[in-house]
Amino acid sequence: MPATSPSSATSIGSVDARRVEDAFSLIAPKWTTWSAQTLAQQSSLMRVRDVAARLPFVSEQLVGKRLAQMHADGLVTRVGDRHGAPYQLSAFGESLSRVHDTLADWSQANLSLGGRVAGAERIEDAVRRLHLRDSTAVIQALDTGGPMRFVHIAEEAGLDNGWTRQRLNRLQVDGLVARTGPRHGDPYVLTDAGRALGPVYAAVEHWSDPVTTRHRSAPPPPVAAATRTHTGVPLASDNIRTAAALRRSAAAPSALFSHAPQPQVPAVVTAQSTPSRGR
Repeated sequence: MPATSPSSATSIGSVDARRVEDAFSLIAPKWTTWSAQTLAQQSSLMRVRDVAARLPFVSEQLVGKRLAQMHADGLVTRVGDRHGAPYQLSAFGESLSRVHDTLADWSQANLSLGGRVAGAERIEDAVRRLHLRDSTAVIQALDTGGPMRFVHIAEEAGLDNGWTRQRLNRLQVDGLVARTGPRHGDPYVLTDAGRALGPVYAAVEHWSDPVTTRHRSAPPPPVAAATRTHTGVPLASDNIRTAAALRRSAAAPSALFSHAPQPQVPAVVTAQSTPSRGR
């Protein structure tokens, strides 16, 4: 049965956040988009040196490492096992073009990057803003219930307070979330760019089907008793996350797919509430 295309009307709250972020993790490493698009533009197989020749701003060694990781992730295939064997996009890698187009369109419509920006650079910038673990859950909480205070976002997203604070700060820096005022306790809302993410999440989730199948076919690795090493979130937050998921699953379909209007945030307020880029 042919796969169906993701609908541009898909709501932010209806996507599987973890599945989306797992898919983003495959395309987030720097130069992955450039490498994939370089391979897509060629009708012949390409060796590492051939790809590097078309990306003069990236070292051949780094191109080799990136292609090796893309091969491990199923985005490219090699013809032969010998050292220096050429690469080509896999069917999975070729299907990434829809995600790239959607990310480029979202960036073009919602982000001011300044000057002339290459399409691949714009896509990689968009992925950098979206791929961090649990960012999607925070955006979903605000899409469903904004404006929201910090503690309510943490509760709805199923995250602990410290982790939520980190994610909100980063999302503000990246222009996806804003605080409605300069005071510490003022509620947060999604910016226009954040509210426009429905088509992006839908495209990534649709593309992620092979990722989900591959990950679910293997038994899950053991998790340490004290911490979750891939996120730094205490294991105790599982109870919070589960309770939040149950609340969302109990919501009526009309609420799950609705887009309640959120107040526009004046630019001057957004500027006041945005943290600095220093880390």
